[in-house]
Amino acid sequence: MGNAQSTVRILAPISFLYDFAAQQYGIFSSPTMLDIHNKNLAAFSPQPFFIAGFFFPQQLFQLAYLWKLWRREGTSAERETMEKYAWAYSLGNFCIGTWMFFWNSNNLETSNIFVIINTVSQLSYIATLLPPLDTRSTSNVLTHIVAKSFAGIGVLDLLHNTSAAYYRGVPPSSLVQVATGVGFAAAASVSDWMLGGCLVYDLVALSMGQEGGWSRLLGGYAVATAGIVGLRNWLYPKWKSQREGAYSRVGDEDA
Repeated sequence: MGNAQSTVRILAPISFLYDFAAQQYGIFSSPTMLDIHNKNLAAFSPQPFFIAGFFFPQQLFQLAYLWKLWRREGTSAERETMEKYAWAYSLGNFCIGTWMFFWNSNNLETSNIFVIINTVSQLSYIATLLPPLDTRSTSNVLTHIVAKSFAGIGVLDLLHNTSAAYYRGVPPSSLVQVATGVGFAAAASVSDWMLGGCLVYDLVALSMGQEGGWSRLLGGYAVATAGIVGLRNWLYPKWKSQREGAYSRVGDEDA
């Protein structure tokens, strides 16, 4: 166990540096990642500056998470939460860093493999392994922010890369338009405000990257998704509190 903890404390920062270096390569190489983006516009191509706007604050949260992970701050439970996620975090960084080289080589089919691995692993982790949010714990909150922002932007990456790789220049069919709205609504209905906020951001980025009726429809989906996330995170805590309160009262009566 001690060896695994030492390994992941080293692996996670290395994965961050690898991904960061790959992103710099993507920005300053020729062609740039933006050149490839513009060359392969599709129905799920976002406004590229929204991606940059997302990653800048996320990098800061990652650095804070890595600092606490390296220093092993917090209780044993907090350290365990950070260290367990660090494996999925490292996998994600290595995948996205490697993705960049294939993307900038205009080999979008291969780059999509790494996007799929990252998105599926991040969504699977937050759905099955991430402990509940504890706002009293900075380490727990940082882990949730990093994990859910990775998963949230991963959804956009998957839609973008898949459409650019296989459906470049193809307008969205009626089925795709309906499935997009249903999919985001379903995801929003089970998301907390962190992941839900990322989903809304994804839709806004897509809307700003498209034109005409499809752009307006995506904008409408963003508003609807925000409403679902807001209602879910406002109503569910109240319902849960009422249920727990009712259970306690029954327990008192039995006593």
